Amino acid sequence: QVQLVESGGDLVQTGGSLRLSCTASRSMYTIDAMGWYRQAPGKQRELVARFTSGGTTNYADSLNGRFTISRDVAKRTVYLQMNTLKPEDTAVYYCNARIGVTLYWGQGTQVTVSS
Repeated sequence: QVQLVESGGDLVQTGGSLRLSCTASRSMYTIDAMGWYRQAPGKQRELVARFTSGGTTNYADSLNGRFTISRDVAKRTVYLQMNTLKPEDTAVYYCNARIGVTLYWGQGTQVTVSS
């Protein structure tokens, strides 16, 4: 089992930047995959970016390089640097971890981009 605590969500203007953080309650060496999803009102939850079990990264095609996922293993923390934010990035952002076949979710952090 793992607990995930997110932070960093905020209200920003179009074109602004934010960095989200997600800290896990256990060593990242014991977590198979970890990353970020988001859910906008009335829409399904979708992948934003993640580290795979092999250590590579996946990004949603729609981001066009605006977001970067990174991690600090010593701090058990995954980051999501979001640049050139757009109103369509407005959503609740969830941290996700997979251990074996079990998925774990954080409580979510709200990102709102004003036009």
